[in-house]
Amino acid sequence: MDNFMSALTDVNSAVNSFVWGTFGLVLLVGTGILMTILTKFFQVSHIGHWFKQTIGSVFKKSVSGHTGKKDKSISQFQSMCTALAATVGVGNIAGVASAIATGGAGAVFWMWVAAFFGMMTNFSENVLGIYYRRKNSYGEWSGGAMYYLRDGLGKKKGCKWIGKILATLFSIFALLASFGIGNMGQVNKIVANVQSAFKFEALSSIVLYGEGDSVVSLYSVVIGAVILVLAALIVLGGVKRIGAVAEKIVPFMVILFVIGSLVIIGVNYDAVGSAFASIFKTAFKPVAAAGGTFGYLVSVVITQGFKRGVFSNEAGLGSSVMVHSNSKVKEPVQQGMWGIFEVFADTMVVCTMTALVILTSGVYDLATGTIVEGAGQEATLVASAFDTVFTFGNVNIGSKFIACAIFLFAFTTVLGWSHYGTKAFEYLFGTKATIVYKVIFVLMIMSGAMMTSSIAWDISDTFNGLMMIPNLIGVVSLSGLVVKITKNYVDRKLKGKDVKPMLTAFADVEQEVMKYED
Repeated sequence: MDNFMSALTDVNSAVNSFVWGTFGLVLLVGTGILMTILTKFFQVSHIGHWFKQTIGSVFKKSVSGHTGKKDKSISQFQSMCTALAATVGVGNIAGVASAIATGGAGAVFWMWVAAFFGMMTNFSENVLGIYYRRKNSYGEWSGGAMYYLRDGLGKKKGCKWIGKILATLFSIFALLASFGIGNMGQVNKIVANVQSAFKFEALSSIVLYGEGDSVVSLYSVVIGAVILVLAALIVLGGVKRIGAVAEKIVPFMVILFVIGSLVIIGVNYDAVGSAFASIFKTAFKPVAAAGGTFGYLVSVVITQGFKRGVFSNEAGLGSSVMVHSNSKVKEPVQQGMWGIFEVFADTMVVCTMTALVILTSGVYDLATGTIVEGAGQEATLVASAFDTVFTFGNVNIGSKFIACAIFLFAFTTVLGWSHYGTKAFEYLFGTKATIVYKVIFVLMIMSGAMMTSSIAWDISDTFNGLMMIPNLIGVVSLSGLVVKITKNYVDRKLKGKDVKPMLTAFADVEQEVMKYED
């Protein structure tokens, strides 16, 4: 058994290094650069418009108004919140801390770069997702990379089977990733953080199995059971219930985290200038605290920034488009703009706040590029930073706040990924079979709570990365169509030209979406 696990670990490490190595990161960022150029820097040239059409229109009924019971779609705002629920997760806290600890403050700059171009990758995914979506037998919208691979790429000359094969591979990778990084990995982080921040010796002292630092106590099981019950009540209710919960939790958790971060940054306002200076300076001239050649250090900084940025906002993986496609929206570009805002909110706002908290609070030495002694490790760095301000007497309020934040971030990630997995399962096995997936998904939560080995997380991380390859092949091959749809929208909505709208690839779907408000 040990030999099998060792071999499995070696194979997974090799595949993971390829997927998340130079090839994968170049493919990801390269696609973002390509779509940015082809759309004439839409995220900048039309920044006022997409802000106005997304967060600026959140109080419009057509954007945030709930759909009726007979309508199986969700509002534009709910779809964005559900997508953010899946992307704003542990990566925004522990991921940013890991990027800084490994790549230095300069890694934050490359996270911004990845997000800037990732905005247009996410935009393109969502435009294609809406354009190629269809309704399933339950009357729900179904869209995602699998559909624009099959019905978009697959309709090109000589690409029928290529499109079908890539669509199937994407669905398989998404399904497997949903159990790991979208479920067990998130639950495992919740359990570890709750146990660390909220001691309960009566339960934690009862060890069920394991030894040393890898033990599973009765406390782990109780926390897992609570998460399982909460998730079951929401996940089994379908996308409308997930969307209803997400639109309440996501804005609350993001705003609360940003406020807490701003308090710490405000207290340490005199260090803000030095933090930004370090971000820009060490992006191109890393601090050689760990040794190594200049070229090697620069590659580490860039890789960490790009990798953690993509982990955080998931632009290019093709995941969030599966829930964006459920939106009650007429225009593909309209939902594409929500994709831009999703990446902006996730990386430019939440991740930047996390980074500034670490860089201004004193837990990280800007001069040496190392974590200050006693500040903990990567996983607890943000909690230590919050404790520098939010500590009263002997009570570390900051650590408890971060534990609660991680609980909300990770739990909503579980909810979002349950929908992604459902849509992947639906594509592979049919709509009626999805209840089987949902039950299995909920039950797997206990496995996450009781997991002591990191191999499940590592393997799911690999499948998460494997999703991007077929997805980005689809985006690049259909990039010309994205440009046409975007130009069509700009001509009609911004230039007032009288041209036929490009809303969908299917005539029957066009009749359906024409009923929706602009």
